[in-house]
Order: sequence, then structure tokens, then C-alpha cells
Amino acid sequence: MRHSGTKHNNHHGDGRPDDAERVARRDEAVRSAVEQGLLGPDTPLVGLLDVVGIRDSAAALRAAFEAVVAPGTAVLHAFAVKAAPLVPVLRLLREAGIGAEVASPGELALAGAAGVEPGRTVLDSPAKTAQELREALALGIAVNADNPQELERIDTLIRETTTSSPLGMRVNPQVGAGAIDALSTATATSKFGVALRDEGAREWLIRAYAERPWLTRLHAHSGSQGVPLSLMARGIAECYALAEEINRRTGRRQIDTIDIGGGLPVNFTSDATTPTYAQYARLLAEAVPGLFDGRYGLVTEFGRSLLAKHGSVVARVEYAKRAGGRAVAITHAGVQVATRTVYAPGAWPLRIAAYDAEGHPKEGPVVAQDVAGPACFAGDLLAVAHPLPLLEPGDHVAALDTGAYYFAHHYAYNSLARPGVYGYAPGADGGTRFAVVRDPQTVEEIVAESGGGRVGALTEL
Repeated sequence: MRHSGTKHNNHHGDGRPDDAERVARRDEAVRSAVEQGLLGPDTPLVGLLDVVGIRDSAAALRAAFEAVVAPGTAVLHAFAVKAAPLVPVLRLLREAGIGAEVASPGELALAGAAGVEPGRTVLDSPAKTAQELREALALGIAVNADNPQELERIDTLIRETTTSSPLGMRVNPQVGAGAIDALSTATATSKFGVALRDEGAREWLIRAYAERPWLTRLHAHSGSQGVPLSLMARGIAECYALAEEINRRTGRRQIDTIDIGGGLPVNFTSDATTPTYAQYARLLAEAVPGLFDGRYGLVTEFGRSLLAKHGSVVARVEYAKRAGGRAVAITHAGVQVATRTVYAPGAWPLRIAAYDAEGHPKEGPVVAQDVAGPACFAGDLLAVAHPLPLLEPGDHVAALDTGAYYFAHHYAYNSLARPGVYGYAPGADGGTRFAVVRDPQTVEEIVAESGGGRVGALTEL
């Protein structure tokens, strides 16, 4: 880890003391990144991750559910790897007591590389291949089957092998959509799980469990960005009611664990951490008290809410100009790192913080200006008419709350390189230390990924 010492400077902050401390760490990290050369003319784009904040977030999750579950209840918090598929992040979370929820062979391999134990790993996906299932069963990884055809495939596999994998079914409680249709997993026609309210589905599920004593889990995921907590709780209540009915109808305590998914929404409008895990856990305890009385083990699968507030994409301003009477800052952060924001700005607006050439918070009169990316299309904008101190070449902008689903999900428009990602933490003397999470992509790597080693492949046909 590299190190630089300076005081923390708190701006942009509101909310709880730990939110203000997070803002101060972020400001210091930007300044130190410029000072230490992580961010500069030749490296104009970086991703920064707050290690202290991630640890605090994991601790808050664990504490929130410990406060509502009965003593001795088995609880697994599994991080949704899709939110940040970076091995050092998964390792950090593992050390903080968080497992992994995976949805592909790649994500499973990342979790394994991070040292996440099979017994703390959950496989969810609507399109698992037979080989994926075979590997999961061999390792003892928990599997939630998505549909009747997949359950039949598992039937065949468990006749061929012995497994310690906990097995269950995913259900869609069909409680409705949130504000972002594309992320709503519990609509009437969602592609995920067995649609619980469809004709005959509930009875089919009960029979499926009655015929398979080894089905011991039930899974539902009704939350995501734009979904209110009340709707999330309704989905979990439906899942709990089904578990109770299955156990009653089978005449045994067959379902012993309920996987409530994740999907706690994130506040992208300020630095305040809202809603909190504690608020959600208390709401669930009120809405579904039987879930926490000790009869059921519990699995959660939070992703975005664990990481979003603890990451920033920071880019250098290359040029500043005016168009149509409005100021436009041309930066190196655009569609390649903020794909959802650029293509769906109404659903995924980002807050932007301005820093000067030395990485200090930018001061001065606020001016409405566009913050543009480097890609060659007009819509490559992080923000439109955003109020910021007037940006100049050499300044920096930080896209805030981007610790999940941003710099770890590169979109190779214009063959733009993946930025380096660095974790940061306060040093012993009050400064900032950095560690490389992912090296910046080189031009040579871009060429190799684009078939550079097979230059004559087509002309030789």
C-alpha cells in the first residue's frame, strides 16, 4: 500500500456521523490519488473503494439481523457477486463474515479464488447448465432451482451422486414492480422462479416438496433498486407462508431454511445511508415474525447496498468548452464505466463531486454544466446541466455511490480501457494508503482480447 499524509476534509456530507466520516475519507483518497500519481494526465480514470466503509457495511448487515433472529439461528449472508466481481473485494467480505451468491461459472470461480468456502456459497441462476449443477452438487454448494425442468435435471443428478448441497426452489411471489421495471423480479411475468400465483403452481410446489424430502430450502427475491421496503416485505411474507404450508401439508419440518434474497435499495440522492439494514430487519420482524423465531435458518443475498456508497469513479477533465450557452466538461468517465446511467439516466442518475487539479474539493460559484464522457456518441453524458463549480482542464470529477455495478462492469465502447481499481484506508499517521484491486487494462491487452493473435484468421478461409 502506498501512503500519503494529510488531514481529512469533510464536504458534501449529511446524515449520520459515519456518513460524514466516509465523505472525509473519500475526499482524502481523491487528493492522495492525485498526489501519488494514481490519477493524472497519463492515468485519467480510476475506481476507488473505501475498505473501512465496506467493513462497516458488512458489520451493519450482520448486526441488523442478529438483533432480530432468535439466539442460535443459522444465518448466512451471501454477497451477490454480480455487484462487484472482484476477487479482493470478495476476500475482504469473506474476512468480514460474508459468503457469496453466484450466478455463473465465472462468479463461482471468482468466489473460489477469494477463498469463499462452498458451504458459504449459494448458486442462483435461471439458466444453469447440467455441468454447472453437477459441479455445485460435487462441491456441496447450496442450489436454488429456478423451474420444474431444472428440478427434473437435479432429480437425475442426485440419483447419480452423493451430495451435501442444501437444495431448494426459487419462487416468484408476484407482488408487483418497483420504480425500475427492468430490475423488478417479482412481477407477474418475471423470468425468475416458479410463478406462485399462476394456476396450479402452488399445488405443484407442494407436491414437489412432498415427493422430495431432500428439498429443504425455499427462496424468494423481491427487492432491488426502486422497490419499496413494504413491497420487499410482502414478497418475503408470501415465501414464509408457503414454507409454513409445505411443512404443514407434508407433515414434517421439511423446509428448514428460507433464503430471502437481497435487493435493499440505495439512496443515490445524498451521502446519507438510507434505508439501513436495521430498518429493513425490523420491518421484516414486524411483518413476518415467524421468520425469526428460530424455526428457520436464514440466507440473505445483498449486493448493491453493501458496496455502492463505498466506491467512486474519479476522472480527469481533459477539456472544458461551451455549447448552446452551457458549459461542457469532457472527462474520461462515460458509458464504459457508467453504462446504465448513460443509457437510462432517469432511472440511474449519479451525483457528481468536483475536485481541482490537486484533488481538493473544488470551490467557486456553482454553474449548470454537462459532464461528458469520452465515447463517440452524443448521449455519452454522466450528468446534464449539473450544478458544480465551473470545471477546467486538469480538474477532476467523481461519480459517487459507484462501488457496485459501475467500474467492475466495463463496457468496451470505442475499445476504451478498463480503469485500475484501488482500495484505500487511513494510514497510521492519518494519511491514506492504497492497494491495487485490479490493474488498469493496457492497450496490448485490448488488442489481444480483440483477436490480435489471429490477425489472418478470416483472410485465410
